[in-house]
Amino acid sequence: MCLIAFALHADPVCPLLIAANRDEFLDRPTEGLHRWALADGTLIVAGRDLKDGGTWLGVSPNGRVAMLTNVRQRLAGPGSRSRGELATRWLQGSASEEQLAAAIDPAAYGGFNLVVGDFHRRRWSWLSNRRPDAPHESHPPALHHRALEPGIYGLSNASLDTPWPKTLRLKQAVADALAGRREHGDGARWTEPLAGALADSTAAADADLPHTGVPDDMERALSSPFVLMPGRAYGTRSSLVVCATQATAGWDVEMHEWTHDHTQAVAGGFERSVRRSESLAW
Repeated sequence: MCLIAFALHADPVCPLLIAANRDEFLDRPTEGLHRWALADGTLIVAGRDLKDGGTWLGVSPNGRVAMLTNVRQRLAGPGSRSRGELATRWLQGSASEEQLAAAIDPAAYGGFNLVVGDFHRRRWSWLSNRRPDAPHESHPPALHHRALEPGIYGLSNASLDTPWPKTLRLKQAVADALAGRREHGDGARWTEPLAGALADSTAAADADLPHTGVPDDMERALSSPFVLMPGRAYGTRSSLVVCATQATAGWDVEMHEWTHDHTQAVAGGFERSVRRSESLAW
């Protein structure tokens, strides 16, 4: 997953809202959003990386949430272990955020950002094995851990809330969607800002491009929320919206994923994408 904006307990009626795009090589085998069981039998709802078996964003029926992005580095290798297992480790366990952090070997993984949360406990944390002030540089491995307060956050392939243009664009769309829901209720119109931002293939202005160590043409192609790089067989493979809203007893969780076919990719919309939906009660 390469772009996520999420609101944590920022609205009493919709205390969790996530909008995310997953960018990946087009030939990496993947299953879309569905219910599946981890090795120990734990049920989760998530997409699945069929190469290494993990996920990039998922939820569990007991209210656990995990979100993962890579940190972009010019020469960094993938690491000896798959980053996707960090997300499934949180989803299948009962360990606290501190216990999870203590069990992670930061040198075993390529650069990552991991956001984990327990919805019912209202506890959320961000973890990374790259320095927050210099995520794209090489430093001795160390794990960084920060508790998250209620608010709206953005995450791409740098550090938490690094103000890349596409990250700011999606954060604003999440804020606009929450405001729209307060104005329009459960009608479809409140999600329009999210769909518009996730489908936006407009590159950032050259003056606003990040400098992560990759060539400028790649920085430009990767700077849009929706990535199209047919020459490199890479791009936004799927888009996901997750929202938890108040129900008669507890919370209703709705998950909607659009899987994009890059052989027929059309910038600016999801018209030719396959939509999957799942729901949970927390």
